[in-house]
Amino acid sequence: MIVDLNLHNKSVIVVGGGKEAQKRIDSLIKEGCNIIVISDKITSKISRLVKLKKIKLKKGKVHDTKFISEFKPNLIITTTTDRMLNQKIINHAKKRKIIAYSSDNPEESDFSNTAIIDFEKMIQIAIFTGGRSPAMSKKLKTKSEEVFRKIITKEDVAQIKIQKIARDVAKEKIHSTDERKACIHSIMADNEIDQLIKDGQIKKAEKRAITIVRNWK
Repeated sequence: MIVDLNLHNKSVIVVGGGKEAQKRIDSLIKEGCNIIVISDKITSKISRLVKLKKIKLKKGKVHDTKFISEFKPNLIITTTTDRMLNQKIINHAKKRKIIAYSSDNPEESDFSNTAIIDFEKMIQIAIFTGGRSPAMSKKLKTKSEEVFRKIITKEDVAQIKIQKIARDVAKEKIHSTDERKACIHSIMADNEIDQLIKDGQIKKAEKRAITIVRNWK
């Protein structure tokens, strides 16, 4: 089962500071979570992120699982080259009911990483092989990305942004869940909004959507 974890404002620890850790941080940083890296050595890119205060660093080599009790994270990702240490971290995290992932042991991790095709952080398509072959996930992503970028347009992305605004207004204005759904579907099917989006008049399209919500009966 593929799920999208809500990590906003959650505490995430990344053990290790090499290229594998950097790859995981690149994915995490988009999620709005609080990232702490624990490592004695870090890449130049991770160092820049620390200086920009986008992530935190606890400098030092990890030998055991004591850091888990200290930081009490919601999620742990371990990327060290020490397989036994990675396994120890996963085992201890599971006992504490903390979600854990090891880059060298996806089979025993609580989740697997997918190859993501991303459209302006609004639409994500995941290519997933169940942790059996991350390399094939990446290959299939490359093969399919060109096709998806022809199918999903900028207008689709703009419609999602407009619907987000409309939904926020609808939650205050329309109390019935069924009526809110009907209202949102009417915005999605509205020809005037579609044309405004095609013409690049996004603000007018947003205003039109809000007007539909406020006039909904």
